[in-house]
Amino acid sequence: MLYNYGSINLDHVYRVSHLVRPGETLASHEHRVGLGGKGANQSLALAKAGGQVQHWGCLNAQDGWARELLQDAGVDVAGVKQVPGPSGQAIIQVDDSAENAILLFPGANHHFKAEDIAELMQACSAGDWLLLQNECSVLADSIQLAHQRGVQIAFNPAPMSDDVKRLPLHLVDLLFVNRGEAAWLAECEDDASAETLLDALAQQLPTTALVLTLGAEGAWYQHGDQRHFQPASSVKAVDTTAAGDTFIGYYLAAMQEQASVAECLALASTAAALGVQRQGAATSVPARHEVDSALSSGQHQIR
Repeated sequence: MLYNYGSINLDHVYRVSHLVRPGETLASHEHRVGLGGKGANQSLALAKAGGQVQHWGCLNAQDGWARELLQDAGVDVAGVKQVPGPSGQAIIQVDDSAENAILLFPGANHHFKAEDIAELMQACSAGDWLLLQNECSVLADSIQLAHQRGVQIAFNPAPMSDDVKRLPLHLVDLLFVNRGEAAWLAECEDDASAETLLDALAQQLPTTALVLTLGAEGAWYQHGDQRHFQPASSVKAVDTTAAGDTFIGYYLAAMQEQASVAECLALASTAAALGVQRQGAATSVPARHEVDSALSSGQHQIR
């Protein structure tokens, strides 16, 4: 079983001609509110991919519709608590080039204490997986508690911050990072090559499997001496907001099916490519039959 201790946000998405500049007032030509948060997006993608996932997180009681959306998608929401105080919020700008800028307010995502995680973890068994991102509280405690129970840990350190470097990352079994996150962790230049980033992270975290996503440049897997590259599909992006979350959810669902690394990368890459052609975060995550169809039609290939 996979348990996802992750953020649940209310996404306020604004379509703009360009990302707003300091001191500028900019009119938006579209606005919508929907389910978001890296944690919720990844749980949703996992469930849509056919995976088994129980979500742990917090929402304000008046936002129960977000919990229902996760449940309707096939996510086990037994660990989603309704609490006092506002839910997490995200203000998202998406420009005409599909680039985005996001302002986060953590709200209820910081409600859980270490004792809450310890209680939820009583349901976990050795060999289960715990998925984490960097939008919730008590991450260090969560990693330590999972390791003590023999639970395998997958971590997506987004949004990246200096706090991530103080976490016990050596206990993480599978790390998902994009170029910027990898460069931050490895203390490399942002334009460093994929090979440079992989080499540096292998030195820092020699026992951790790494998935490095590079958008249009494809994705890499590395563990020990094993390295595998998956080229990206050539598509016209409309909104990249949940591309990484879609990739992670589909990758982990493929892992649950005992798929090979190459198959995990191809499925995840295809799902992300389909997702960026649609607007929204949770609403952009494709269904499994769409991804399988794209793969079988030869639009996307396992390399």
